[in-house]
Amino acid sequence: MPGGVPYIICNEVAERFSFYGMKAILVVFMSQYLWLMGDAPGVQMTETTANAHYHSFNKWVYLTPFIGALLADIIFGKYKIIIWFSLIYCVGHACLAFMGITGSAGWWLFGGLALICLGAGGIKPCVSAHVGDQFGKQNQGLLAKVFNFFYFGINLGSFVSTLLTPWLLEWYGPHWAFGVPGVLMGLATLFFWMGRNKFIHVQPDGERFKQEAFGKEGISVILRLLPLYFFVAFFWALFDQTGSSWIFQSQDMDRTFMGIEWLPSQIQAINPVLILTLVPIFSFVIYPAIGKVVKLTPLRKIGAGLFLTVISFAIIAMIQISIAGGATPNIGWQLLAYLVITAAEVLVSIVCLEYSYTQAPKNMKSLIMAVFFLSVSFGNYITESVNSAIEVENPTAGLIDGKEKKDGSYVHPGFDGKQGTDDDITLIKEKEKLKKTLLPGQETLDAAAKIITDWAVANDLTLPTTEEAAPLIADLKDQWGSPLIYNRLASRTARLSSIGPDKEENTPWDIGYILKSPDTAAKKSDDNDDRQTWLEKRKAQLGLSEEEKKDKDSIEKTAFTGGQKKLDGPTFFWFFTALMLGAAVLFIPYAIFSKEKSYMQS
Repeated sequence: MPGGVPYIICNEVAERFSFYGMKAILVVFMSQYLWLMGDAPGVQMTETTANAHYHSFNKWVYLTPFIGALLADIIFGKYKIIIWFSLIYCVGHACLAFMGITGSAGWWLFGGLALICLGAGGIKPCVSAHVGDQFGKQNQGLLAKVFNFFYFGINLGSFVSTLLTPWLLEWYGPHWAFGVPGVLMGLATLFFWMGRNKFIHVQPDGERFKQEAFGKEGISVILRLLPLYFFVAFFWALFDQTGSSWIFQSQDMDRTFMGIEWLPSQIQAINPVLILTLVPIFSFVIYPAIGKVVKLTPLRKIGAGLFLTVISFAIIAMIQISIAGGATPNIGWQLLAYLVITAAEVLVSIVCLEYSYTQAPKNMKSLIMAVFFLSVSFGNYITESVNSAIEVENPTAGLIDGKEKKDGSYVHPGFDGKQGTDDDITLIKEKEKLKKTLLPGQETLDAAAKIITDWAVANDLTLPTTEEAAPLIADLKDQWGSPLIYNRLASRTARLSSIGPDKEENTPWDIGYILKSPDTAAKKSDDNDDRQTWLEKRKAQLGLSEEEKKDKDSIEKTAFTGGQKKLDGPTFFWFFTALMLGAAVLFIPYAIFSKEKSYMQS
């Protein structure tokens, strides 16, 4: 075993702690914390927008490896690039840790994530290729085992940070939650520097790189691998939603598992635990057993993983059906989906990583790793695009998108663009905070909300299903003559809406209320726990505690204008399930006709 491997593994454990710790809390931070980081409350980000930004960040993290790969393979070599870009990485974490102390929190967030994209992206292809460079023809039999250890280190760091950082965010706030991963990134850089005299350093050869990359052989390798990465991209489009849409789904589930109440972001910790369990099982049990029956090539493993991904998202879609039907399923069902998608990750991600290294010519190792990471970027681009496309624009998001009245309120002119007409939307502000939204035709919406509330009070504060509510509000129409629409989105959440003056559904002019029934589990917890979370303390500092205080014995209603989703509930997850199924089926002919050729360092 090469002497530099332990330093690489220690570096990877600490670096992955920092990356996955930061990423574990990102969507929750953007949707629930970011708007409170300034001197005055801002506009709270919707879950769909947070999802889109999360996948945009992932997209750029896995697009920037081209920068590190080209600099490493042509000019500086892998070691120098890893050290230099790690320092940029550390500065990015520092920006997130100090976010909100001064200036715009949004710009601090953007700057920190941009630097992390550059730093993490720059070192990604070099680290993976640097591991492979430690092996030659004599000990290449250990390569598969070391890539498994490499993945083991990734998931050990991921597991610890995914448990710790959501807890830090909940009780100590964003500065600690983002600061601790930053410290670990500093340690990762130190560990790697300590191994500088132990590594095999493959020197860059710009001329040889140009000959290989732009010669017939190099172009042939890239063209042969690009279709593989195209299919693998659909796996990442689904897998990376474990850090976005799966978190938001878990908020509507019973998260008590093994006697512990888990935070929504902490559920992701099951993935690295399963990786640490499944990698040896696949390596030493499943692969040898199947290998006795059929030749188990890398492409066959990847194909099996793509079909497992379909199954995992089908489970998630069925969970969402249960939630939309009013049930509160236990988080154990989502853990079943994690088990299936983690098995798919072993078959797709680990195998594709090793396969990519072996298929790359000697002076193109980092570049091919960057092309592999391009599949992750493209997958997140798919998910980002879907989330951006399905969110309906909120016309009042700017809060001052209209003429200010003497009383400090703002009037949005509505669909017809004229103030003083029956479709105006009025925003009432007080001390720079949105206090109330007055909707056009609000009397009818209020009447419908009262009918729903009365029904819920008579049924132990349980919101009616979509079918139960239909006859209750069947006779009510908005001021433009359209019937009101009621949809129960989850066990405690429903949407009551009018399609607005344009008489078209899913447009910016939809208006209505989000109705929420009290969380009895939260009430019980509050009764027995006088501690305040960081979020509760922050709202009190900004004077929001009284306004935001919920009556736990009634139905809460919050006005909305636009900002809803075109693909909602189970439909969203079924869409991605069908997308993955199509990719998995089309992968079969590619795997059958694809050619392989391995290149190893001498």
